[in-house]
Amino acid sequence: MARNLLTDSTIRSTKPGIKDQRLNDGEGLYLLVKSTGAKWWRFDYSIQGTRKTLSLGVYPETSLANARSEAVKARSQVASGIDPSDTRKAEKQMRQDAKANAKRIAAGLPIVGSFEDVAGQWFGSIKHQIKEQTFNIKLVRFKTYVYPTIGAMDIRAVKSPDVMAVIKTVDHTKTSVAKALRAEISAVFGYAIAHGLADYDVAQPVAKMLKAHVGGHRPALTNPADVGKLLRDIDGYNGTFTVKSALRLLPVLFCRPGELRLMKWVDVDFDSREWRYVAFKTGINHIVPLSTQAIRILTELLPVTGSSEYVFPKASDSKKPMSKRSIQGALVSMGYSDSHCAHGFRSTASTLLNEQGWSPDAIERQLAHMPRDSVRAAYNRAQYLDERRRMMQAWADYLEGIKNGADIVPIGRLAKGN
Repeated sequence: MARNLLTDSTIRSTKPGIKDQRLNDGEGLYLLVKSTGAKWWRFDYSIQGTRKTLSLGVYPETSLANARSEAVKARSQVASGIDPSDTRKAEKQMRQDAKANAKRIAAGLPIVGSFEDVAGQWFGSIKHQIKEQTFNIKLVRFKTYVYPTIGAMDIRAVKSPDVMAVIKTVDHTKTSVAKALRAEISAVFGYAIAHGLADYDVAQPVAKMLKAHVGGHRPALTNPADVGKLLRDIDGYNGTFTVKSALRLLPVLFCRPGELRLMKWVDVDFDSREWRYVAFKTGINHIVPLSTQAIRILTELLPVTGSSEYVFPKASDSKKPMSKRSIQGALVSMGYSDSHCAHGFRSTASTLLNEQGWSPDAIERQLAHMPRDSVRAAYNRAQYLDERRRMMQAWADYLEGIKNGADIVPIGRLAKGN
């Protein structure tokens, strides 16, 4: 078939007529001369049995040479089974997306269709289904580990090795964090699949590559003489009065450090000598009988932090609770980084109270461990309360005794004496 039939002089000399004219250049390329005088390049082609026309620009802005070059590209695409019109639409859409994404990036928003964009939609779908604290923990994990690695990638382009690259950014000692991240990334892909944004869960194969989680060791002192020394060191702590008070109260109450940190004055009843709150790990209502020693510590602290909602507020902002690192940081500063941690006071109490012969059920209930029967747990926050009152006062007396260097009471005598 003839090609390159036109010349520039022919095109320039062609005047508009009453009707539109076609100046054929060969093999589908022609110039449409409109009756208005406009001259449009057109390319006719057939693909999959359908006749189509592609616009290649306006003459003279698009020269004869440029029109022929575009026609060559279009013929090559047709020969490969590609529709030039679809290519043109895709390129136009890419330019529009790039422009829109540039605006989103400038506004601090994720790229549409990126992993971060879809993850944000998933977060929005679960926000009202989980506790705010849990939601925030998940969000911080994604901002710390996931978004820097795959956040900007189109979610359909993310592959299993990319997810594995995210997991590798997590400290190898934080197995539980790695497992949680893998599961959460998988949940994002589940959301994407359900909404037609992805075809399969590329995070699933990564699950088999993760090591089985082994519960981390939480160091705790259980030798009474060592515990006594720790209590004396706490008395000599030179940090802030608020942190020191938390250090003094934690071994007496042996609650979870996070629960002590979030302790509110409104939940403390000095008359009934009780602290009532919802244990955030189990979600059960919990009562902590307050010994004479606990009341004394809280009474001394009241004039200092009583204007705050929190018993142990943050030093720089009394509207917020103290940092979760405050208590552990104080223990580390005293030289207890390896031998005892903030959570270790629970192990200390559990071990020594069991050795002293107190009821295991009363100890477990005071530790706010969830009974196997969750219904029973919800209705029995006062379970073993009388025994727990005696136990908590005896425990505080015991700690005071070993701190002051008293002789160690033989196993079982404390409980039997009550």
